[in-house]
Amino acid sequence: MGVPLVGIIANPVSARDIRRVIANANSLQLADRVNIVLRLLAALSACGIDRVMMMPDREGLRVMLTRHLNRHQGPDARLPAVEFIDMPVTARVDDTLHAARHMADAGVSVIIVLGGDGTHRAVVRECGAVPIAGLSTGTNNAFPEMREPTITGLAAGLYATGQIPAGRALASNKRLDIVIRDADGGFRRDIALVDAVIAHEQFIGARALWRADTLAAVYVAYADPQAIGLSAIAGLLEPVGRREPGGLAIELAPAGEGAFDLLAPIAPGLLCTVPIAGWHRIAHARPHRVRQRAGIVALDGERELAFGPRDEVTVTLHDHAFRSIDVAACMRYAASEHLMRSVPALT
Repeated sequence: MGVPLVGIIANPVSARDIRRVIANANSLQLADRVNIVLRLLAALSACGIDRVMMMPDREGLRVMLTRHLNRHQGPDARLPAVEFIDMPVTARVDDTLHAARHMADAGVSVIIVLGGDGTHRAVVRECGAVPIAGLSTGTNNAFPEMREPTITGLAAGLYATGQIPAGRALASNKRLDIVIRDADGGFRRDIALVDAVIAHEQFIGARALWRADTLAAVYVAYADPQAIGLSAIAGLLEPVGRREPGGLAIELAPAGEGAFDLLAPIAPGLLCTVPIAGWHRIAHARPHRVRQRAGIVALDGERELAFGPRDEVTVTLHDHAFRSIDVAACMRYAASEHLMRSVPALT
């Protein structure tokens, strides 16, 4: 095994969409993000990681982090060397896509992601077989878990250095594949990690989707009744576990025409009444054709794809699509195998 290399992709502008305004959602400040990265680096260093690759930005994260790393005393003096990728910075999702591809090509053992569902989705699109470790810093966060970064860093570092085998460290995750085929035989393809939502709207506009009265259908890979976001609609109807096979498809109705109305927290501090027409389970690898004839497809809460009356839209669930670090399993293994113990040196 070569010298382990860990990648870190920190979205410097996650949690700054319209939901922060209309629902009083939190907005993580730049200094908080830098602090999270420093805690990750400290944990990775304790596991024996001395090189980390990071995505650059133009929001100030790189500048503030470099200032800490240039100190030659105190706790920051022992942190791993950070190599920022030499790449154009656009302040768009293209940066995340480019960085994830570069890290996969560079042979990183794991990519640690700081962001919301959208950032994690972008990394999964391009990281190939490289597992990810997610940290929640976005507005709606159904995929990345809320966890102390130090613990996530320890789990990722122990796996990257080979102290925890893949069979014990990694978990398999589901994914939704969305394909739009036009009348001429062309197609567009994208993915969602948590939910693909069909809206009646005709234009993408602001990317964050937050109005329940525009929704036509919701497809979820998994749904927790404790979740926030559009997957909460499914979670409050028929919960589907993250590791459980299959997903759920929900058809929504115009106001006053559903079988019943469901009150769901679709954004932090924003609860909406959603008219439910019906729902059913969806199975692995079986394409489901969208009934809506024109509209927008929102992926993990963000408008991404528009389609028209002549387009055919299908949603397909895949049960074992990508791998992630199972932090809880890693730390249980570390305890049972005494990985965090050391014997005092004899004097």
